Amino acid sequence: MTTEQILIPDIGNFDSVDVIDVLVNVGDSINTDDSLITVESDKASMDIPAPKPGIIKELKIKIGDKVKEGSLVALIETSSATKVVKADNIEKEIKVEKVVEKIIPEPSRPAPEPPPTIQPTENPLPIGESALVTNGKLSHASPSIRKFARQLGVNLSLVQGTGPKNRVLEADVKNFVKGELAKPRSESMGSQFAPIPMPDIDFSQFGSFETQPLSKIKKISGANLHRNWVTAPHVTQFDNADITDLEAFRKSMQKEAEKRGAKLTLLAFLMKACVNALRTYPTFNSSLSPDGETLILKNYYHIGFACDTPDGLVVPVVKDVYKKDVLDIAHDLGELSKKARERKLKMDDMQGGCFTISSLGGIGGTKFTPIINCPEVAILGVSRSAMQPIYNPDTKAFEARLILPLSLSYDHRVIDGADGARFTSHLGAMLSDVRRLLL
Repeated sequence: MTTEQILIPDIGNFDSVDVIDVLVNVGDSINTDDSLITVESDKASMDIPAPKPGIIKELKIKIGDKVKEGSLVALIETSSATKVVKADNIEKEIKVEKVVEKIIPEPSRPAPEPPPTIQPTENPLPIGESALVTNGKLSHASPSIRKFARQLGVNLSLVQGTGPKNRVLEADVKNFVKGELAKPRSESMGSQFAPIPMPDIDFSQFGSFETQPLSKIKKISGANLHRNWVTAPHVTQFDNADITDLEAFRKSMQKEAEKRGAKLTLLAFLMKACVNALRTYPTFNSSLSPDGETLILKNYYHIGFACDTPDGLVVPVVKDVYKKDVLDIAHDLGELSKKARERKLKMDDMQGGCFTISSLGGIGGTKFTPIINCPEVAILGVSRSAMQPIYNPDTKAFEARLILPLSLSYDHRVIDGADGARFTSHLGAMLSDVRRLLL
């Protein structure tokens, strides 16, 4: 084993250049032409390769040093046996080449003409030039960093360099990738990866038809629903709630509700139960910041409800549900529903929601997947209740119980599956015993 020096080779007509990156550490095994350091001049940067294989025993330079031709880079430990083996391999290769030359016969026809030489473009970048121009932006990075970025599929023009003279370092590329992975999916991303456009079909070839323009509400809600579906990774948790006792209590309160000018529906109890669950699991009462870095936890409880109108779907919001009793909530529901049907909703009536309920119980169905009303992170879907035989372990017999299907969709970037199941279980407990709503 011998120790040898690695010196800076001829780097052109430069008195000195800056060391901007050291690519090896003491103890590393290197092969011939492995990059050791990256140097930069006023015009270009280049990697200094290893002239021979070996093991790094000592580094003689660091980032920020100035070097020139002949400067000592490192001490490496080399093996003479390696040289002999390599020399033997070279000799064998030469002998094989000579034998091949004798075996290969003369061609029976003349070789084709070589392709025309491609003329270089005007003002080509010199070898070692580190500038990468994309969309008019100049990015500076060493050849090794450009190779690293290519392996990850990173466009260096989008990476902000933190090195000297805004040079892009390996850490900058890694941080860029981490940032892109952490970003929420946006509308532009959805359109970028959207499927091929819908075909433009002439339906007259199949029969007669007529066209009907979409209402303004459907156009707006359709675009929002598409954005929300693409942006938030949806997961839906299905569950059931026993509302037998709750329904009996609701019917017994109808006359009192009418005295206060309200129609007491199941939705009012659902809102009260949802606020109780939101207080227990505050993550559901939050929004993800646009950059995907922080969670915005809300201290107010405004609940939206999907309202079907002749013009399309709207979502009025009942404000401060936590501060109201069930009859107050029922009154607000009636007022907002009336305004929605008469097209008299104001923007303030549809803003500020923390959580949304979409109830299809009056229409039918069993379970469905509601789309989150972003920037909210969850929405509750409610289907039609039905009598089902439920086993009672106390009486050891099946009893007829009124079961309400629940469908909770949530943003999986914010809410885990376990919390989704806990939330619906909590709701089920609240709805199965109306006294719990007072706690």
